[in-house]
Amino acid sequence: MLPSARPPSQRSGRLGVGIVGSGRVGPVLGLALAGAGHALVGVSAVSEASRERAEGMLPNVPLLDVPTLVERSELVLLAVPEPELPALVAGLAATGTWQPGQIVLHTAPGRGIDVLAPAAAAGAIPLAIHPALEFTGTSLDLARLSESYFAVTAPAAVLPIAQALVVEMGGEPVVVAEADRAAYAEAIATATSFSRSIVEQSTGLLRDIGVENPGSFLSSLVRSAVDNALTRAGAPTRLDLDVLDAIEDGTPPGARDDGRGWFLRGE
Repeated sequence: MLPSARPPSQRSGRLGVGIVGSGRVGPVLGLALAGAGHALVGVSAVSEASRERAEGMLPNVPLLDVPTLVERSELVLLAVPEPELPALVAGLAATGTWQPGQIVLHTAPGRGIDVLAPAAAAGAIPLAIHPALEFTGTSLDLARLSESYFAVTAPAAVLPIAQALVVEMGGEPVVVAEADRAAYAEAIATATSFSRSIVEQSTGLLRDIGVENPGSFLSSLVRSAVDNALTRAGAPTRLDLDVLDAIEDGTPPGARDDGRGWFLRGE
């Protein structure tokens, strides 16, 4: 019996995690789970670029094919492009690969647990968890996770499992209903694409008039504009977080460089 299928009183709390997908998201979340004490049993990678990323981010984690990875894992992290998700889940169900009690977690923003129905029918525990963060695919993302919200969709009985995994990865869980996932995905896509296009357009204009390092030139302006917009929306800003940290440890606000870059946060 998989550990995740045992009663809570009989579980060690440590899960064997298999990562399906070596894009920008999977390896980072895998590292976050490993940092919380879980064991990484393997990662799948198809292209040369994904293999290089997996080896760079997870150097001691075996590269495995997807069926083998799923069979060996207690928690399966599906970090693949959203259009590929339905066929992947259904294909593994058709071959009888999913196991009762196994936790299956996907990171697609626009889908809830409906896409995991074939796995759930085999007895797996379906979770949909999406971090509201634009990933770089590097270790820099690990620090950003600690200031990010995660959209969580799960059956009521296992919602605490999803929320606990998010907390272990350093984020804050926010429950999003199954029916609201499409609207959530639209909000995330709008914020991401609009922010990126505005920065690219603005830096291009500055470059055309001879301004050197236009990205650095606009850095403070863009961050302050985003902070002000978030304040009006009722969200804590970078300054708010710095002040709270200073109150806790006695360090004057702004005295430390925490290495954070500009990132997108969703609620």
